[in-house]
Amino acid sequence: MKLFDFTGKTAVITGASSGIGKAIAQLFAGQGAMVCLVGLNKELEEKAASEIRKTGGKAETFLCDVSSQREVRSVFEQINEKCGFHILVNNAGIAHVGTVETTSEYEFDRVFQVNVKGVYNCMHFAIPYLKKQGGVILNLASVASLVGIPERFAYSMSKGAVLTMTMSVAKDYLRDNIRCNCISPSRVHTPFVDRFLAKKYQGKEEEMFKQLSESQPIGRMAKPEEIAHLALYLCSDEASYITGCNYPIDGGFSSLNN
Repeated sequence: MKLFDFTGKTAVITGASSGIGKAIAQLFAGQGAMVCLVGLNKELEEKAASEIRKTGGKAETFLCDVSSQREVRSVFEQINEKCGFHILVNNAGIAHVGTVETTSEYEFDRVFQVNVKGVYNCMHFAIPYLKKQGGVILNLASVASLVGIPERFAYSMSKGAVLTMTMSVAKDYLRDNIRCNCISPSRVHTPFVDRFLAKKYQGKEEEMFKQLSESQPIGRMAKPEEIAHLALYLCSDEASYITGCNYPIDGGFSSLNN
C-alpha cells in the first residue's frame, strides 16, 4: 500500500501562492490530490498552479479575500459545485510587529480580520460540506500561541485564537468524522522573511538573517517543505486517529529556548 496517498481527494489551501501554503499545495498535488489554491494575488496563484500542472499535478485557483464572508461563501460554493473537497488547510495569514502600546486599532483589526476571522469564515462554510462525508481541517497557528515573543502582541493574539478554535471545532464535530488539528511553526524561511529584512534592515540583510536563524535552538529557520511534510501526515488517512491536537514544529523553540 502506498503511504500518504491523496489520489481522489481534493484539498482547499488558503494563502497557497508562496511560502508554506505553496509547499503544502505542491506536496499534496505530488501525492495525487487535486489542490484548490485560494488567495488574493491572481498572478501568483496562477503561477503556483502552473508549476504544479507542469509536474503532472492537478490544481485550480480561486481569487478570494478570506476576511470577506461573502467572498469565502462564493468560493466554497464554486469548489463544491466543481469538484467537492475533503481537506481544508487554513494557511492564509499576516504578520505584525508591535507591543500592546505600539499596535494601533487599525493594525489590530487588520490582523484579526485575516488571521482569526479568515479562519472562522473558511471553517464556517467548509464544515457543512465536510459533514456529508467527513474530512480534515488543518489550521496554521504559531509558537507565538504557546510562548511569549517580544513585539508580537496582535500576532500572538490571533494565533492563540486559531489554536483554541481548532480545539473547539475538533470537539464539536467528532461525531461527524471531521478531524481538526493545528501546526505551530517557529520562524520559517519564506519570501516574507526576505521582504521584511530588505525593508527593515537594508544593507544588513545577511547579518540579520544569520541572527534570526541562530535565535532558533536548532540553529536555523525551518524550510517551508518541512512544515508541508507534517501537514501531509496530519491530513492523510494514516493520521486518522489524530484530532484536537497542536503540533509545534519549531526546532526546539518552545521547549529548549532558555
